[in-house]
Amino acid sequence: MAASDRVALGPLVGSIDQGTSSSRFLVFNAKTAELLSHHQVEIQQKFPKEGWVEQDPKEILKSVYECVERTCEKLQQLNIDITNIKAIGVSNQRETTVVWDKITGEPLYNAIVWLDLRTQSTVERLLKRIPGNNKSFFKFRTGLPLSTYFSAVKLRWLLDNVEEIRQAVDNGRAMFGTIDSWLIWCLTGGKNGGVHCTDVTNASRTMLFNIHSLDWDPELCQFFDIPMEILPKVRSSSEIYGLMKICPSLKSGALTGVPISGCLGDQSAALVGQMCFQDGQAKNTYGTGCFLLCNTGQKSVFSEHGLLTTIAYKLGRDKPVCYALEGSVAIAGAVVRWLRDNLGIVKTSQEIEKLAAEVGTSYGCYFVPAFSGLYAPYWEPSARGIICGLTQFTNKNHIAFAALEAVCFQTREILDAMNKDCGIPLSQLQVDGGMTNNKVLMQLQSDILCIPVVKPSMPETTALGAAMAAGAAEGVGIWSLNPGDLTAVTCERFEPQINPEESEYRYARWKKAVMKSMGWETSEAPSNGDTSIFCSLPLGFFIMSSMVMLIGAKYISVISIVSLRIESTED
Repeated sequence: MAASDRVALGPLVGSIDQGTSSSRFLVFNAKTAELLSHHQVEIQQKFPKEGWVEQDPKEILKSVYECVERTCEKLQQLNIDITNIKAIGVSNQRETTVVWDKITGEPLYNAIVWLDLRTQSTVERLLKRIPGNNKSFFKFRTGLPLSTYFSAVKLRWLLDNVEEIRQAVDNGRAMFGTIDSWLIWCLTGGKNGGVHCTDVTNASRTMLFNIHSLDWDPELCQFFDIPMEILPKVRSSSEIYGLMKICPSLKSGALTGVPISGCLGDQSAALVGQMCFQDGQAKNTYGTGCFLLCNTGQKSVFSEHGLLTTIAYKLGRDKPVCYALEGSVAIAGAVVRWLRDNLGIVKTSQEIEKLAAEVGTSYGCYFVPAFSGLYAPYWEPSARGIICGLTQFTNKNHIAFAALEAVCFQTREILDAMNKDCGIPLSQLQVDGGMTNNKVLMQLQSDILCIPVVKPSMPETTALGAAMAAGAAEGVGIWSLNPGDLTAVTCERFEPQINPEESEYRYARWKKAVMKSMGWETSEAPSNGDTSIFCSLPLGFFIMSSMVMLIGAKYISVISIVSLRIESTED
């Protein structure tokens, strides 16, 4: 193709969006923020044991390379010159933990995903070392409660249970990172000079990072017994980390030499993509989980209602750090995937909207999808998923509706907590993420919150945020983040359509269901390994006495029948 035939669009920025369910690569026009092309590859999740969630780091890397190559091919088919891609940003699923060998470049274990619950016994063991078993003991240093959610306890589990990782640490060969670190190291050369780094937003989700000093905390590393030499260097969210290198084994090299210059955890990226740069601005992202973030500016605000304090962004080495309050919900889009993959209620995720729309009600059915316990505002790992309020009338449509409603109720819980902490209730909710394409869900959300829900016409705000950070980096400078230069975004608006009394009634019923979901699991199994229902003496006694009563009732019934027959004969 002749150069004269190519479409002239000015500078472009690529964005790697590596999520829990899929990897994507998207390309934006740096002047207009227009999405020009993208490609997506779904990622397999592994569930080797109950409560365990893993992914293959090599599969994740391969999917990213594939997305980059396919997107570049699509751009060329549109006559768009890929040499105009001047920078690449990375957004990623946070907390997910990878350890690899820096000599061979090979992962030493599967990535332990943020949803994983295997570390509950590790958390309980660590809690015993804290005065008063206080989960919030490190809150004012990290912004986080001690939980299975964060990377430090996942890394501690790997060091305790994987001999290959222990040996690699002893031999000085091990590297730790969240998904951003793994990708940037691999994309910038891997074992041949790859850059081992992370940004402040991802570091703030490990529980090893001091959110005030903006560095790894030696006392926290000592508490978790994590060797500091395996940790990545912490950088800002917007600077040149390194250049893309060719990957001969995967035949990937379309963007070789392009700087990787933006990095944000996915929820921080969405906050930037929604242009929530002012104190009090908030957004809610509907992905695998659901995450509500409110910008608190250069001041770290600590919640009294179960929310997290996290780093929102630091858009340059010399720029100030900004903080956010965050409400985290573990299961949102994941409940739709569960209905599809585990129950087979639908063949595609899009069918859920149709099923729910056909009935327009859950008919008193309530779904608490606590598959990984409950996150904000409860932080209750013992909770498990329940569906209650079932009748003979309940069908798959009602369950589909209840699943969508559950996402909205969970958002209501964290929004209520955020309003209490901030003191000024949100007048509307800005939303983004894959689930926002579901109009039934968005209308339900507005009804349950009793405020308008505002969805941008271009919902890919997570990828957009990473692209903005990359394009604005020093040495790139093709994307202005000055408020006056930011492109205005058109939005779709959903207004409440039910009265507040009905909303409150449904929400109260949901809260009742949440209480029923708690206390189902403990990390302490019966000492003899017996999982029989009779291993609980009170429960065993109840069941045995019930059986005796049933047998007794049947015996009395037989005697009565015989007596009647005898009396009938005598007559």
